[in-house]
Amino acid sequence: MSSPRYTPPKDLSAYAWLSIGAAVLTISLKGVAAWLTGSVGLLSDAAESLVNLVAAVVALVVLRISIKPADDDHHFGHSKAEYFSAVVEGVMIFVAAVFIILTAVQRIISPSMPEQLGVGLLISLVASAVNGVVAWVLYRRGTAEGSTALVADAKHLSTDVLTSAAVLLGVALVAVFRYPVLDAVVALGAGLNIMWVGFTLMRDSVSGLMDIAPSQESLARIRAVLVRHQREGVTDFHAVRVREAGNRRFAELHVLVPGSWSVKKGHDYTEALIDELVAVDPDLRVSAHLEPIEDPKSYEDQTDV
Repeated sequence: MSSPRYTPPKDLSAYAWLSIGAAVLTISLKGVAAWLTGSVGLLSDAAESLVNLVAAVVALVVLRISIKPADDDHHFGHSKAEYFSAVVEGVMIFVAAVFIILTAVQRIISPSMPEQLGVGLLISLVASAVNGVVAWVLYRRGTAEGSTALVADAKHLSTDVLTSAAVLLGVALVAVFRYPVLDAVVALGAGLNIMWVGFTLMRDSVSGLMDIAPSQESLARIRAVLVRHQREGVTDFHAVRVREAGNRRFAELHVLVPGSWSVKKGHDYTEALIDELVAVDPDLRVSAHLEPIEDPKSYEDQTDV
């Protein structure tokens, strides 16, 4: 049974549904724009939106899994599932980038002039605005809740917006200068940029799976609580370790108190300390080991963050 000191994780799947809805709408809009114009840039933009849909569905599944409580097979819960969403998104971005680059190279070799550029630009602009708003909502909520899946989805959508901006620029240049290869050149640059974003998403996800330490801000809040409780020669702390796990953080520390204290007094002191740590970081899960401050054996493991 979970302790009442820890609040259960929030269900953020509604935001994944928002992303799915945005992806379906933008696929439709950009697909129509690409069909009307014959622009390889707009076609590549529509292809990335299709990837967005797949990634959003994966994010929905992962967000539902990540909030499941601990069970017999997963004693620390399922919060790390969010990293798998970010990895999948990174791979999907790579797939979209390869498609965009190959299509752009083919169009550079055999350029053709897009048609009905005005209508295509207008439709693509509306689709980009939809993605921009949704990306902002997802990133804001993802950073506030510490959700790796939502932040990854937001970054994915933001790359879509950047790609769309580049594509719109390319199509506009074609309309002005009547030089069709510009459309493909801009699409090629957008594909390379998308590939870089996919790489950074996968890199960050692997770091999370390797139990990366949280941000310096999170560590500073923990240190501030410990400093307030330190009393020279009376109480101290060491072997303080903190790791990220999706929307949760886990901390371990050794609490050193006078050996003359009763078990109850040491326990009460430690419980009060944990309550303070959770108060400054509600997503923190704390495991504390009580030790006598006078015992030399207590100092055999002093590695701190």
